[in-house]
Amino acid sequence: GVPRSEFATRDYYDVWLPVLAPSEPLVKAAHAAQTDAQWRAFQRAFRAEMAKGEAGKVLDLLAALSHGSDFSVGCYCEDEAHCHRGVLRSLLESRGAAVLPAGS
Repeated sequence: GVPRSEFATRDYYDVWLPVLAPSEPLVKAAHAAQTDAQWRAFQRAFRAEMAKGEAGKVLDLLAALSHGSDFSVGCYCEDEAHCHRGVLRSLLESRGAAVLPAGS
């Protein structure tokens, strides 16, 4: 990732929303996932995290904004199918977001 101290200077993002990131233990679980079962366990746990606190409100806001503004959810993972952003895509879609197909 990008260190917080370099967030603005590297100009990677317009908005950084750490509330939509997996917790540190879940990041480790995602990176360690070797099997489909382990990946599904990560997805369930990440969805549970996103159901708590402010994350749901931010997802609802992004879903609403998607109908009038274009934005991207970025990450450094190469494969969205094994990245938290794939879960975020699904969560946004379930909230009615206008979402382009993966890879668009």
